[in-house]
Amino acid sequence: MTTATTSPVDTDETSHRSRRRRRRSHRTDPVFYWMAVPALVLFFVFHTIPVLQGVFYSFTDYAGYGDWSFVGLENYGYIFSDERIRDSYLFTFQFAILSTVLTNVIALAIAVGLNSRIRFRTALRGIFFLPQVMSILVLGYIFNYLFSTTLPYLGQKWGSETFATSILADEDLAWVAIVVFAVWQATAFAVILYLAGLQTIPTELYEAASIDGAGRWRQFRQITFPLIAAFFTINMVLSLKNFLQVFDHIIPLTAGGPGTSTESISMVIYRGGFQGGDFAYQTANAVLFFIVIVAFSLFQLRILMRREVQA
Repeated sequence: MTTATTSPVDTDETSHRSRRRRRRSHRTDPVFYWMAVPALVLFFVFHTIPVLQGVFYSFTDYAGYGDWSFVGLENYGYIFSDERIRDSYLFTFQFAILSTVLTNVIALAIAVGLNSRIRFRTALRGIFFLPQVMSILVLGYIFNYLFSTTLPYLGQKWGSETFATSILADEDLAWVAIVVFAVWQATAFAVILYLAGLQTIPTELYEAASIDGAGRWRQFRQITFPLIAAFFTINMVLSLKNFLQVFDHIIPLTAGGPGTSTESISMVIYRGGFQGGDFAYQTANAVLFFIVIVAFSLFQLRILMRREVQA
C-alpha cells in the first residue's frame, strides 16, 4: 500500500497559481476603460471646462468680447436688485410647481388606465407617447395656431368674453397657454415611468385585496401608490427640474411676452448674455440659478424619499 504525499514546494506553487487566478478574475477588462475614458474626456472638455469658464467670467465684467477685468461679487449683488430677474424667478417657479403637480396627477391617472385590461391598450400607449418624440418647437407652433385662431373662434361662438381674443396676447392669461402646452407634452414621459412602476406590482395583491372587499380607491391608496412611490419621486424631481429650465415651450407661443410677463430665467440668461452684452452678469445669474436648482432638487428628493419610507 502506497500513500501519495505532497511536498511543500508543490503546495506553495498551487497556492501561488490560485492567487494569480483570483487576481486575474478580479482585474477589470481594459475594454471597459477604452469605452469609458473617451466619454469622460468629451464630458470634461465640452461640459466641465465651459462650466468652470462660466463661473470664472461671473466674477468679471466681460461683455462676451474685448477686454475684461475682475469685479468680484458685484454681478451677484446686482442680481438681487434687478426687477426683471426677480419677476422671471417668480414666473418660473410658479409655472414649474403648477406644471409639475398637473403633469404627475394627469400622468398617473392615464398610466393606471393604460395598465388596466382595456381594448387597444398597446395602441393607446403608443399614441400617448407621441408628444414625447415630436419636436417641441413644431408642437409649439401648432399650439400657437390653436390658441390664436381656433380658441378665439370657439370663444366667439360660445359668447365667452375671455376667450374671444387670443390669450397669448393677454398679459394675465398667456401663462395658462404655456402651462397647458408644457403639461400636455411632458405627460407622455411621466406616463411611461408610471407604467413601468405599475407593472412591477404583483396581480395577486389586487386579487387578495378584492377578496377582502377593498374597492378600487382603497386598492390604489394602500397598494398601488405605496408600491410606485419610488417612481413618483423620480417623476416629481425630473419634472420640476425640467420645468424650471423651461425655454422651448415659451419661444413658439409668446417669446416671453406680452412684454416680459412670461419670461423665464433661461430666457433672461439667453437674451441678456448673448444678445444684450451682459455676458458676465447673466453668467452670474446662471451660476446662481444652477445652485438654486440643485438645492431645490436635493430638498425635494429628501422630502419625497422620507415619504417613501413612511409609505
